[in-house]
Formats: sequence, structure tokens, C-alpha cells
Amino acid sequence: MELSWSDFEKVEMRVGTIVEVNDFPKARVPAYQVKIDFGAAIGLKKSSAQITSRYSKEDLLGKQIVAVVNFPKKQIADFMSECLILGAVGAKNDIVLLNPGFPVENGLRIG
Repeated sequence: MELSWSDFEKVEMRVGTIVEVNDFPKARVPAYQVKIDFGAAIGLKKSSAQITSRYSKEDLLGKQIVAVVNFPKKQIADFMSECLILGAVGAKNDIVLLNPGFPVENGLRIG
């Protein structure tokens, strides 16, 4: 299915910095509960991320990532996910997080 430019413009992808990472023992698939700072205009958002096989909690703290911030909230076990962290998904659900490559201001839009 081909996506129109106006459809693409509706997807709000932003850069944020991970400021908190916790284990998520109630998740069906191993995951972390992550808190991300998207800057003053958007603020802090939470996400569940199935990235435990490649990243430790310590690796993630302070890391800039790219996430979709305008999806509806999604209940995952007893946790409310507020954004979708983006990554390249390889074999066996091995996920490599997308990041800007250089430090940038939190909240910048991807376009």
C-alpha cells in the first residue's frame, strides 16, 4: 500500500532522551518500562520496549532515540504506553534503536 505525503505528515516522529528505565516483569515478552524526555513542548512520555536482548538498562540511560508520539495510549499489562520507540527489527525480534546519529535538541521532529 502506498502512503500519501499527507498521511506521512500525520505521523509525529520526535527525538527524545531516555531518562528512566525499569524492568517490566508483567510483560509477556521481556521488556523495559522506559521514560523519555521529548523537551518542553511535549514533556515526558512512557513506553514499553522489547529491547532487553540487545540493551541493558545502563546502556539506555541518556540515549537519544526516535519515537512516534501521537499514537493513542496502549495498555500493556498494568502499564500505559504513551509512545512507540522506533527500531530496526531483525531476526528473532532483535531490535536496534533508531537515533539521530549526533546529539540534538529533545523534541525535534523527524521529517
